[in-house]
Formats: sequence, C-alpha cells, structure tokens
Amino acid sequence: MTPEFPPSTDGFRAEVREFLARELPEGWQGLGGLPVAEVPQFLGQWRKTLHEAGLLAPSWPKELGGGGLSHMESVILAEEFARAGAPTGGFNDIFNIGMIGNTILHWGTPEQQAHYIPRLLSGEHVWCQGFSEPNAGSDLASLACRATLDGDEWVINGQKIWTTYGHLANHIFLLVRSDPSAPRHRGITFLLVPMDQPGIEVRPIEMLSGDSEFNEVFFTDARCPKANVLGEINGGWAVAMTLLGFERGEAAAVLPIRFREELDRLVALARRHDRLGDPIIRNRIADCYARVEIMRYLGLRTLSEFLEGRAPGPNAAITKLYWSEYHQRVTELAIDILGASAMTPAGRWPSSSIQTDDPGAPEDSASWVGTMYAARGGTIYAGTSEVQRGIIGERILGLPKEPG
Repeated sequence: MTPEFPPSTDGFRAEVREFLARELPEGWQGLGGLPVAEVPQFLGQWRKTLHEAGLLAPSWPKELGGGGLSHMESVILAEEFARAGAPTGGFNDIFNIGMIGNTILHWGTPEQQAHYIPRLLSGEHVWCQGFSEPNAGSDLASLACRATLDGDEWVINGQKIWTTYGHLANHIFLLVRSDPSAPRHRGITFLLVPMDQPGIEVRPIEMLSGDSEFNEVFFTDARCPKANVLGEINGGWAVAMTLLGFERGEAAAVLPIRFREELDRLVALARRHDRLGDPIIRNRIADCYARVEIMRYLGLRTLSEFLEGRAPGPNAAITKLYWSEYHQRVTELAIDILGASAMTPAGRWPSSSIQTDDPGAPEDSASWVGTMYAARGGTIYAGTSEVQRGIIGERILGLPKEPG
C-alpha cells in the first residue's frame, strides 16, 4: 500500500516545489554539498527566507507570524523539503519551533504567546532544553534542581546536563522541583528562564567526535519572573510530556525520508567498496531496507494523529525507540563496509551530532564515522530506550508498572 494525498493538494505541492527551485542555490544537492564551515551561514540566511515567506512555522497562526497552513499542507511541506534536502529551519529550531514554540501554543496564556512566539520566530530568542540532571537522566521525575518563590520571582539553584546548544542559547525552558514535599511527578514546575543573567554558568562538554554541542548548566540564585510558569505551578510534568511528544512526533514526515536517503548512500558506499557481492552484507542491507519501510509506516500512523489535530501521545515512544535503535544498526554496517579505513577517517565530517548526516553528504569515511558516533547517543537523548519501552508497556499495552 502506498498512501496518497487527495488530488486537491497537488496544487499546493507544486507551489512548494516552485518555491524550493526558486530559492535554493543553483545546483543544490543538500547541506551535505556544502563545506561544514559554510553551513551556519547558509542556515542563518535560509531561516530568514523561510520567515519572510511564512514557512518557518507553517501551521502556526498568521497573526503570530506563522504560515496559517492546514495540518495536511504542513505535512506536504515537510515531505517536499526533506526530498529536496532543504532544511525546514535554522540550527536551533528543533527547540525554538518544534519543541518550546509548539508547547507555548498548546499551554501558554495569550500574553505568553504574544510575547514569546514572535521573538523565537525572529531569532531574538534562542532556546535550549533544561531537563536532564546528573542524577535524573532516564528517571526525569527525580530531578533536584530547585526553584523557590521570593516575592514576584523564582530563585533557581541546581544543575542541568546534556544541554544541547546551551552555549549558544539566551533562554532555557526548565523543569524544576518547586514542592519537595509533593509526590515525585507533582511538585515540578515548568519555567521559561532568560540565560543572560548572573547566576547561570554554561560549561561545554567535549564529545567523542571532538564537538561540543552539549553542555552543563549551573544555576546559583538565578531568577525569573513569577509569571514565567508555563502551565500551572507544580503541574510542570504534564507540560513536559506534551513537549516530549512534540519532540518525538513532529518529525514523522521527515525522518523516514532522511533515513532512506542515508540508506541509498550506504548502498553506494557498499558498491564503491565492492561489497555488494558479499551475501552477509547484502542480507544486512536488505534488513535495513525493511526497517526503513517499517519506519515509514510508523511515521504515517503518527501523521494520521497530527492531521486530525491531536496532540502527540504515547505512540511517539514507538517511533523514537525504533529509529534510534535502527540507526545504530545501519551505522555499524557502514563501519563494517569501510573496514580498516574507518580507523583513519578522512573527508567531510557531519555538521551536526544529531541523527543522520546532512542530505547529499559525500561517501567519505569521516561522514560515516561521525554519524556512527552520533548514533551512539540516539538511544539516550530524548528519552532512553529503556524509558521508551516503559512508556510503551504501561501506557500503550496496559502492562503493570515496572518495579522500582
């Protein structure tokens, strides 16, 4: 079965393709065709182009700077951008748009929406995520970063870790323990905190690849206004679960396309290294192909919820578990195809340490080794595989809660 969109959407799909043909550089092959050093500059200019065209947040209300597109049009837009290897935003918009922006639209007051949405669209606000802690990673509900009310301000003390792009952000959405006497999932509040203030220190963490996209963030009597609570005081867990649902479900239209593009590059790599005649390699490639097809149908199921206007639910855990474990499998195959040359990687490294390499990336050994490094963390960030299995077991299958 090949699901199809109704014929009434053909005109909009043609408009998107015309936009991409007009606005992308001549000879565009994807971000992977650019030197890594040129990627940030391109993304900055491309983000402005999308914002001016109302395509940076295509389904958001026009009065707040969005595109006002229907859910179906937004899905078509994402598909066409992915097929063209074109970014749908800037370097940080997985946080700005996909996560905190969608969550503010879902939970925020009209005043919060009017204040934050235009600023994160314009790029004035750059957001990062303050969830994980050294002793509260997989078990997020055990977080210890404290916030106490002092008049009209929250005073924040504690630490967060693995904060992606924390060294580049000027705002952080933060889960804090606001009532230590309440049950673990209850005394938690979701705060919107400016980072440009005394009492907040950011320390980059160097990764295996040599990059430092992740950070530690320390709070020592940092402050934010009392009104900067998203949702209700001590009700932050529900807000966080909504945000994680957006994080895991928003890419349903894009990830299968990107992973298929990566698989095509893997087949080309195997052909170049004369490994397609190896029956074991062929069998493993076939296994990866089948898994990418399954991922496509998992994405379509998530998209069906999205098209109906429903907020992402626990089914997003299935998709997250599936793609992250698949990605370790396929990148391990790439390293086996490369053989000894993987020990001395050369060529263009990935421009990001999250998910696949850029569309159109070369078959360089450095591309595959760097992506293999990224895949190691895929089963940890955005919720570990163990946590996803717990969500699937308890919230989807109705199994008893795992013993503590």
